[in-house]
Amino acid sequence: MMPLCKTYYVNAETGRDSFDGLSEATAFASLRAVNLLTLQPGDRVQLARGSVFAGQYLHLTCCGSKDAPIVVGAYGDGPAPRIDADGQGIWYQDYGCPLDSPTHVYRGYVSSAVLLYDAAYVTVQDLEITNHSGAILGESYSQPDKMERTGVAVVAKDKGTCRGITLRDLAIHDVNGNVYDKHMNNGGIYMTALSPADEAATGPARFADVLVEGCYLYRVSRWGLAVGYTYAHAHFQGAALEEAPFLKYGHENVTIRDNYVKLAGGDGITVMYALRPLVEHNTADSVACEINDRVYSHPGDRAGKVAAGIWPWKCKDALFRCNEAADTRLNQDSMGYDADSGDGTAYEYNFSRQNEGGCVMFCLQEAIHNTFCHNVSFDDLGGTISPSENPDALITDNVFYVRDGVPFVRPQMGGGNYTAENNTFLPLDKFTP
Repeated sequence: MMPLCKTYYVNAETGRDSFDGLSEATAFASLRAVNLLTLQPGDRVQLARGSVFAGQYLHLTCCGSKDAPIVVGAYGDGPAPRIDADGQGIWYQDYGCPLDSPTHVYRGYVSSAVLLYDAAYVTVQDLEITNHSGAILGESYSQPDKMERTGVAVVAKDKGTCRGITLRDLAIHDVNGNVYDKHMNNGGIYMTALSPADEAATGPARFADVLVEGCYLYRVSRWGLAVGYTYAHAHFQGAALEEAPFLKYGHENVTIRDNYVKLAGGDGITVMYALRPLVEHNTADSVACEINDRVYSHPGDRAGKVAAGIWPWKCKDALFRCNEAADTRLNQDSMGYDADSGDGTAYEYNFSRQNEGGCVMFCLQEAIHNTFCHNVSFDDLGGTISPSENPDALITDNVFYVRDGVPFVRPQMGGGNYTAENNTFLPLDKFTP
């Protein structure tokens, strides 16, 4: 017999934590009351629309089931309930090993407005989330040891494969994380897999059946939206990537769709270490706006003063379709799209516009079997493509609207082998008054 599912209500204006939370009339007042619950499959947590949870956070370690997920959402009329973490919700992140570059930070304290830690079959939807923390005494925006901050952090560690995470229709804005740290849980939405305490007992930490859709991320740093950097990166070495490591250590059935990222400090949307992920109908608008000497001013020995719009890292057969990347700000990369260190990345039916580093990069020798077809590039700057020592990119059946003086290959970003066929090049001066 299925257990009786419960619905818990939280109202910051009329609730009390001494209530049982089981009706609108007896709602909890704070998210602390929710954090103390032991949620069961099928339970729901409903936050009252119009409520503002200032200096609060929602940290859950619960597991629903495939047929009975745990759902956190909203009820009533009015604006979405808002979680203003303001630097609270502090936890410690440790990948358990150095990352693929020794310059990348892999452990430290993180502040997250929403944290799903070793959770499974959990849906979070219809919330507004901020984590600005503008009142921390002594902290400057660009300081190198600044704490990482996230709107939503999702972590797999000690429960094997964490399945069924859905993030839907979230408005996440004003998250001022640490612009230097690429792979900590840092930015709007960031999902990571950390080294288990006993991998032999629990199995590798990884994700499956992930859906991020309909989210709006605005003024978040460093990342806009990223799914799935992993402690197990050493199992994905070289250019040709077999399926076996992904089935054991990587992420499966990852879908990122219908999200809008605007003014991210660094990269816009990235999927990592995933087998056949689908990234579709997303927009990255004016990202990489902090990857410059004015903001990125104290990097120390950190590498990574690069960012791009929408791209994969160490994925196999990733599909990017019907996305838009516009106005990516100038840095060492700054392309709309970047087929990076993966096997079989396909970009099709995407649109790019006025990205300051060009339309697309095929990044170095470990990005193989990539195709770029049926896309439209409009007035991308600096140089349309960057082959960047890539061995075998295929660029076919695209339309490039090119400003006078902009070369097809970006200067200092060539040296690779690519095949370009059946593309159409249209000079922009024919389409301007």
